[in-house]
Amino acid sequence: MKFAIPTAEGKLAMHFGHCRSFSIVETDESGKITGTGEVIPPPHEPGVLPRWLGEEIKADMIIAGGMGIKAQQLFESYGVHVLVGAPAEDPEVLVESYFKGTLTAGQNACDH
Repeated sequence: MKFAIPTAEGKLAMHFGHCRSFSIVETDESGKITGTGEVIPPPHEPGVLPRWLGEEIKADMIIAGGMGIKAQQLFESYGVHVLVGAPAEDPEVLVESYFKGTLTAGQNACDH
């Protein structure tokens, strides 16, 4: 499974569309982390990030602090699942928490 997590200074960036990079965390079927990396996104424009992360990066899931409803719908149209309301933590901690079942969606930090 491949996770894409918007980051700033090594932690989840709370507003998805304004992050400077994405941490990519890959896991095997059991949830064990098999690889990590960082990618720089293209300039933010409506619809660009869902297409880029879905088609080029081939992300299976986005973990975000906040994301607008339209962006969430676009991700789903590319087959990318979205979890919003995550805390500003290290990307690997977020993925490990997801597989342990302790990462739950909180309040969406985005109001659009």
